Amino acid sequence: MYGEKALLYEIEQCRLLMMDLASQTSLSSHHVIEASTKLDGLLNEYDKYKKQ
Repeated sequence: MYGEKALLYEIEQCRLLMMDLASQTSLSSHHVIEASTKLDGLLNEYDKYKKQ
């Protein structure tokens, strides 16, 4: 489990990676989809954290 600052940092890093990958390939690239899936999980984790 992450602390709030660490989780927000991880979310931002994942978002930047996804955007970088998408700019180099396509939105349907396997790598972009993997990053998007990871980002979704992190955002869901953050949402749960904030609802505590």
